[in-house]
Amino acid sequence: MSDTPDSQPDLPLPFPELGGDLPLLPVRMLNEYQYCPRLAYLEWVQGEWADSADTVEGRHAHRRVDKRSGALPPADELPQDEKLHARSITLSSNRLGLIAKMDLVESEDGFVVPVDYKRGKRPHVSGGAYDPERVQLCAQALILEEHGYRVREGVLYFAGSRERVRVELDEELRGLTRNAIDGLRLVAAGGTIPPPLSDSPKCPRCSLVGICLPDEVNFLKRETAPPRPLAVGHDEAMPVYVQAHRAKVNKNGETLEVTVEEKPAATARLSEVSQLVLMGNVYLTTPTLHALMEREITVCWHSYGGWFIGHTVGTGHKNVELRTAQYRASFDDGRCLRIARGLVIAKIQNARTLLRRNWKDGSAPEPLLDEFKRDIDHARRVGTMAELLGVEGNAAARYFRHFRQMLPREGDAASFAFDFERRNRRPPTDPVNAMLSFGYALLVRAWTVCLSAVGLDPYRGFYHQPRYGRPALALDLMEPFRPLIAESSVIQAINNGEIKPTDFVSAAGSVALDADGRKRFIAAFERRLGHEITHPLFGYKVSYRRLLELQARLFGRYLLGELDDYPNFVTR
Repeated sequence: MSDTPDSQPDLPLPFPELGGDLPLLPVRMLNEYQYCPRLAYLEWVQGEWADSADTVEGRHAHRRVDKRSGALPPADELPQDEKLHARSITLSSNRLGLIAKMDLVESEDGFVVPVDYKRGKRPHVSGGAYDPERVQLCAQALILEEHGYRVREGVLYFAGSRERVRVELDEELRGLTRNAIDGLRLVAAGGTIPPPLSDSPKCPRCSLVGICLPDEVNFLKRETAPPRPLAVGHDEAMPVYVQAHRAKVNKNGETLEVTVEEKPAATARLSEVSQLVLMGNVYLTTPTLHALMEREITVCWHSYGGWFIGHTVGTGHKNVELRTAQYRASFDDGRCLRIARGLVIAKIQNARTLLRRNWKDGSAPEPLLDEFKRDIDHARRVGTMAELLGVEGNAAARYFRHFRQMLPREGDAASFAFDFERRNRRPPTDPVNAMLSFGYALLVRAWTVCLSAVGLDPYRGFYHQPRYGRPALALDLMEPFRPLIAESSVIQAINNGEIKPTDFVSAAGSVALDADGRKRFIAAFERRLGHEITHPLFGYKVSYRRLLELQARLFGRYLLGELDDYPNFVTR
């Protein structure tokens, strides 16, 4: 009788000795792999990282042992009758393909004992600790043995309860550790991300839950239970805008200081800054720029008129795997059309909803709404990009012909000043078009920064053709959000009286917001980004600011093959 698959024993599949220019695997990644293979892949292969209360607490627990002290002599010179303590020791092994920074190595009677510091209190479980911590400790012991040291046991020190837990390095633990080493190296070499855990209690406290999106991916693939609200944690950091002419931004300790003509103008704590947005002739000191890059705070550059010029980051995201998938897909005409079709349909749906919700005189005419429905049906059937451009152009022309119906009624004080006939740009010739252009520039910046942060290339798109200096992918993914964020900000700023006819300047047929008008419009735009909505698919509340990141990461999951289609955001 043949064995069933469940009864077959696991056979070891050792990975060959490391060679060439392949990087050594940090031992701490074995902890992550044993906890969740997908987490290890995200951190090690794709270069993802996000802090949480647990990771910050862990660094605090290591603050002492990270300072090197003492020395660990070679194994053949280890004293037999003397105790040694060596902190922050780094050793590696090509045969194992591992490198470890060991918190503490003690020696006694010719044996060495690796001591690994852990945050929190000792768990009362069999073995003295959970398997991920035991595997990490055992891997350190294996490296020490590779260097000729004798190791019988290891120690886990739990800072929360100040307890030392001895871990016996028996064959069972050694086997578990070797399987973890080989498993992670094979997964990394295979280039396919492990599937997310399903409804696991491990996910809520994972620092990468908002990047991994386990519930969201499982829901979109298998339509399981709606996701838990994991990816929508509150972030206190906000953008800081500086637009005063010849302003200077410098760092003083952990604070950004803005001065104008050597006089203090504003301050902001670095911990509360998500982006630094500089408009026009603003001076940023080099030490401040270095500090911002070290903290992964993006610096965004706009012209004085508001056009987005570019952004400055540190070394950039390490996820080459994601960009490779993006480039590969961008050369597939069929896939480009499929992505573009979804973006245009979502844009038309959201524009239709905005008209329906904000129509001033009663309700929007049903024949008009039906015309948008026909545009959507037509977009679903198009077979070429040129046809799709035609459908989008017709829908946009109809939408902007009726945009006036969402602004103050005839007879209102601001009605004449905010009269609007059609969309125009380069340059905008009336106040509404000036605000629309500025709103789109701010939205392009938001998407460009977001896409760079998640590892995508903002300049290689699927619908908008790539040109020199054109963030094509940012323009692609912002299409469904033009009505929801940029145009909605314009409507609210006018209807709420935040922007007045006196907030504009005219020159040579061009109209633009003045400095005070830009300041108030930026406030309206950022308020709109902070507005929370209920996600129509996932059911939890999320701000538009966080929604952009969520959509960017879902787009990445689609490009990497985890999702069959990109779930465009369509408001209800």
